[in-house]
Amino acid sequence: TSTPTPAPGPHSRIYLGRVIASASVALALTAPGQTAAMSVFVDPLIDSLGLSRTVVSTAYMVGSLSGVLIMPVLGRLIDRFGPRRVMTAVAACFGVVLLAASAVTGIIGLTAAFVGLRVGGQGALNLVATTTVAVYVHHRRGFAMGVTSAVGTAGISLAPVLLEHLIGDLGWRGVWALEGVVVLAVVLAVSLLVLPRTPAAPPTRDERAEEDASAPSGPARGPLVDWTLPEAIRTGMFWTVAAGVGVCSLVSTALNFHQLSLLGERGLTAAQAAATFVPQTLAGLAASFVLGWLADHVSDRVLIVAMMVVMAAATAGAGWVHPGWTAVAYGMALGVCNNGLRTLEAVAFPRCFGLRHIGAIRGVVHSVTVGASAFGPVLLAMGRSWTVSYRPVLLVLCLLPLAVVVAALLVRHPPPVPPGREEETLEREG
Repeated sequence: TSTPTPAPGPHSRIYLGRVIASASVALALTAPGQTAAMSVFVDPLIDSLGLSRTVVSTAYMVGSLSGVLIMPVLGRLIDRFGPRRVMTAVAACFGVVLLAASAVTGIIGLTAAFVGLRVGGQGALNLVATTTVAVYVHHRRGFAMGVTSAVGTAGISLAPVLLEHLIGDLGWRGVWALEGVVVLAVVLAVSLLVLPRTPAAPPTRDERAEEDASAPSGPARGPLVDWTLPEAIRTGMFWTVAAGVGVCSLVSTALNFHQLSLLGERGLTAAQAAATFVPQTLAGLAASFVLGWLADHVSDRVLIVAMMVVMAAATAGAGWVHPGWTAVAYGMALGVCNNGLRTLEAVAFPRCFGLRHIGAIRGVVHSVTVGASAFGPVLLAMGRSWTVSYRPVLLVLCLLPLAVVVAALLVRHPPPVPPGREEETLEREG
């Protein structure tokens, strides 16, 4: 079986609203597998199942790491069968996992549930939702990805507030079952009824040249031929972007996971520390729109440098914030980095490497993101245990985004044709 033949190019514009709506809903409903939403289940699980916090945290880490091996495989399935079919299959599996999770009774079942929830939500549905935009949208892709990321992130950010109230009324088992029903009903509906059956064909070389001529200051629209995964991973651009999203995932997950303790050390109350998630969410929404627009007009390397500088400043500054505007600025910086890098990565790879193997390429990077998120909280906790303050480990961690800045300044944009395929391309054109 192969991906359906793409429809003519102009449909890319006609389908824009349907694609954004479908991908946004799917991205928002990754919430049951995201850390923000999962956090409200931790204490009820500990009390109900009689498990320690360390045991539950370890099971959660196992669940997070399990996605590292699955994401590259899922990416290749997206390339082969298309985003619509894979989204349908992932939604069905994710919904069933949520229903099954509501029946767990011990650590083995809980660990299996965490594996399914993290792979299905944070991993699979997230990857297919954002890849859908890359495959279906060829004109104003940055704008489309920005809107999708903003709407999806808003849904993920609002989920913990709603879920906390529902757990009080229905219990954690009832809420997991309810989430399963919602995922099955809503995501299956948008993938089967709203998302177009076939994506529009990518612009031809002549059409890309015409677009570039009309917008000479913008970045390159795409390669002349589609790069394979082995060809892409030989480029510095691939590893620079992968390092950027990996560092962002590691550091931001660590800071968010230990936010109450970290900011409590700086004199913030628990309520004040939790309140920094509000500016973080609002700044993240704004960054999705702005970075989406900039990605259509500004070099990827420039945007990577800007995001990593902000990340380095936020990481180092976390050790010196105080109640008031510095805490608000810290939350905003984290939100900008989280949403900005996710939007940029989804736009940069199609522009650098084409669409035929985009699932496989993004699947590898997504596995880096998932794996990094699992280790971030542990590294920050270990660093804190060796000193009397978070400051030393934060200063060490801020070196990671600065290293990506150096890499982005040195890396070159991939050529239009992979090395070794120049003659093949010339013969085809001839």
